[in-house]
Amino acid sequence: MIFLISLAVIALDQLTKFIILNEMVTPKIIKVMPCFNLILAYNTGVSFSMFSNNNPYILSIIALLVCALLTWWMQKEKDRWTRIGFTMIIGGAVSNVIDRFVHGAVVDFLDFYIGSYHWPAFNVADMAICIGAGIVILRSFLTNKGKQK
Repeated sequence: MIFLISLAVIALDQLTKFIILNEMVTPKIIKVMPCFNLILAYNTGVSFSMFSNNNPYILSIIALLVCALLTWWMQKEKDRWTRIGFTMIIGGAVSNVIDRFVHGAVVDFLDFYIGSYHWPAFNVADMAICIGAGIVILRSFLTNKGKQK
């Protein structure tokens, strides 16, 4: 049941990427707000284009191994919110792996900036991974604090 969150993350991420891929061509930029653009970017690395010179299939295998480890860890986890965080991370990672196999790179399209300083472009899967990791970290602090009392 909890894996429905992963499936929802994958579906939403792939749907938004499908829309962007069908509506935009590089180097088109759609200004949405004074600090936010929609763009079409291809990331051959991992978060924020780190390791972009590596083979995308090796990165995909590593991501899938991490997903397997998180799934194993999640099965042992009792805290519901931590499990939700894990499923968000897994859903985001799997969706980005799908991109690597289909497009040879991850499709990014959200571009936030201040002046000439741009945050690296990202997508819905990246948001799910960050939110999920944040939940896991926060719950780790909260549950450990509760155990110490």
